[in-house]
Formats: sequence, structure tokens, C-alpha cells
Amino acid sequence: MDITKDIRPLTEFKRNTAAFVSHLEESGRPSVLTVNGKPSVVVMGAQAWQAMQDRVDHAETVAGIRDGLTQARRGEGTDAGVFFDGLASRK
Repeated sequence: MDITKDIRPLTEFKRNTAAFVSHLEESGRPSVLTVNGKPSVVVMGAQAWQAMQDRVDHAETVAGIRDGLTQARRGEGTDAGVFFDGLASRK
């Protein structure tokens, strides 16, 4: 984010929506919109939003795997064979 370009008043967004959206799509960066000089909302292009969501999903997956490995090292959890045997017996 470039604070000289990416923080703008909400009224500017309202007056020049088409140009603003074009800038969001071209830059790929979000913009902070202010109301009365204070940050209020963040807007971003759909592709930038999707890329951010993909990064969040990846980070959450990695964190989950790390948690599972930590639990396994502590001896917590269920042995895979026991787990799958339990699944089979539920049918």
C-alpha cells in the first residue's frame, strides 16, 4: 500500500467511481477510504481480494498442519489405523 496514493476520502470515491475502480484494478492494491479524515472502509478489486483470500487459506492450512504435527510430537491424537478402523465400523 502506498499511503500517498491509496488513502482517499469517501467523497472522492463517490465522485469518480469509474476512475477509482479502474485504478484499483490496474494497481492491484486496496485503498482506504476515509470519512471525516478517519479510516472507514477498505475497497479493492475482485482479483486482489481473491489473491488475498488464497493467501489466507494457505496460511490457515499451514498453521493447521503445524498444530497437528505439534500435537503428534506430544503424543496427542489418535493413531491413523485406529481412526480409520473406527470410521469403518460406523458404516
